[in-house]
Amino acid sequence: MSEDDMRHAGTFLTPLVLAPLALLVAGCATQRVAPPPEHAISERALDTSSAAAVDWRQSKPVTAPHAMVVSAQHLATEVGVEILKRGGNAIDAAVAVGYAEAVVHPCCGNIGGGGFMTIHLASGENLFLDFREKAPLKATATIFQDESGNVVKGRSTGTWLGIGTPGTVMGLNEALKRYGTMPLAEVIAPAIELAEKGYVLLPGDVKILDNRTKDFATEPNVAAIFLNDGRPFVAGERLVQRQLGATLRTIAEGGTDAFYRGEPAAAVAAASAAGGGLLTTDDFAKYTVRWDKPVLCDYRGYTVVSAPPSSSGGTTLCEILQTIEGYPLSKWGYASVEGTHHIVEAERRAYADRNTDLGDPAFVRNPVAKLISEEHAEKLRASILPNRATPSSEIKGGVSADEGTNTTHYSVVDKDGNAVAVTYTINYLFGVGKIAGDTGFFLNNEMDDFTSKPGVPNSFGLVQGAANAVAPGKRPLSSMTPTILLKNGKVFMVTGSPGGSTIITTVLQSIINVVDFGMNMQQAVDAPRFHHQWLPDVVMIDPQYLTPEKRAALEAMGHSFRESGPWGADEAILVDPVTGERQGANDRSRPAGLAKGY
Repeated sequence: MSEDDMRHAGTFLTPLVLAPLALLVAGCATQRVAPPPEHAISERALDTSSAAAVDWRQSKPVTAPHAMVVSAQHLATEVGVEILKRGGNAIDAAVAVGYAEAVVHPCCGNIGGGGFMTIHLASGENLFLDFREKAPLKATATIFQDESGNVVKGRSTGTWLGIGTPGTVMGLNEALKRYGTMPLAEVIAPAIELAEKGYVLLPGDVKILDNRTKDFATEPNVAAIFLNDGRPFVAGERLVQRQLGATLRTIAEGGTDAFYRGEPAAAVAAASAAGGGLLTTDDFAKYTVRWDKPVLCDYRGYTVVSAPPSSSGGTTLCEILQTIEGYPLSKWGYASVEGTHHIVEAERRAYADRNTDLGDPAFVRNPVAKLISEEHAEKLRASILPNRATPSSEIKGGVSADEGTNTTHYSVVDKDGNAVAVTYTINYLFGVGKIAGDTGFFLNNEMDDFTSKPGVPNSFGLVQGAANAVAPGKRPLSSMTPTILLKNGKVFMVTGSPGGSTIITTVLQSIINVVDFGMNMQQAVDAPRFHHQWLPDVVMIDPQYLTPEKRAALEAMGHSFRESGPWGADEAILVDPVTGERQGANDRSRPAGLAKGY
């Protein structure tokens, strides 16, 4: 069965004609990968296996005159486009895509996790919705330590203790209620149909499932759904999720309360208690989402609208942008020695501040304004040497007086100029790998994003401080960075990515690839990436990013490198400021994804 045939076999909306994949599935080239340094990002926390091989310099975006949806799974994109064609706005489409991805992108799309939504309304208003998970009310700062104070490996990622109270259902429903135009039952109906009737798996879908098939086999209720009579699914087979369909019907008929005060909450609480976890029905009943003002900063004439705490994303992104704005990146060029050096040095300093200062604003004071100020950027630039890397041991983060993986992102722009950027997560691919009873959805292991112990790295190698310590009802600090760029008050770009601590630098590079290096949206998403997060003191690079000569020059300056397969999955949209044409770009790391508009 061909890719195109499989697409049609998985279609639930008729007479939709599914577009061919923008990127054909291909295996990654065999690459030399250096041994990971101490505290490197866990391979289980960062999917580097699914990227399609492309010549990014020849990449071209999908274009459409009116509206665009880009997501990591083609059927979810189709759902969003259909909602827009029916007259729904970007918020309606974003909620529909969110529920659809919970079915067709179960590694990462979810109703068992949480996330963030950045919104720009055509009226000019910028909004941010925090539906991040919360720690159980019985959680303590030492929950992941043994009696001697040592962090117990795997407790925050593979047990019922690692699960935070899910926020996605309340978040999506709240956004729809406040800014959508369609009823919940209508926008969730496509997801229910996909769950109950199933959808045909593409090679890209199977590649992600294969990451956890051994784990699925250890959980009978998971194996019953995500293994096909005990064996891994293969491309062309149909995945049916009737239990998830029933849970979604419960939500469609009863709304938010049916999930948080009904059978799904009771089932999760019962399974948690049986498995030694802390979640109770009280955690669900007391869960809340939070509307907030997004982080705003300027970069070379563009307004950046991004995620505030409990995300570190917008603050750290703006801190890096404010710092590198003082350098002539366009003159130096993409993947230049000078540009790479100065961006790495800015990242090194911004991540040190991130790991020291930021946390849930309900629990700690976040010095966002100071971190993204021009004064702080000038101070950081003054400490960056033009020809020498600064060892991270010499960088002390923090301006306060007191001291992923997986995730998915999707972007929507409608015909009226409303834009929505959503990044939501269950942390690892398929989260904790557990499903409560017959609820049908994977639960998160988001508690790993807290500081298990100050100074001890989490699964993404982040070494964090007391500001992000576990506390009852607290939201863990996140790197998710759903971002919108405005030009003269109008939407110019919508971008975001999964990838844990690498999210921020992935979003950063999608922005500077367009603004500084003149790439189209697809080139900006496909171009090889690099990442530095203060600790460990190593630059993670796509093997295709640097020539041997440039790498040698940077190593002579004191930079250390570790090669990794392509990471992240930026799903981005660019709006031509002159013609209004929408450019959609699906990341090559999600070959089952799709950019589509009308």
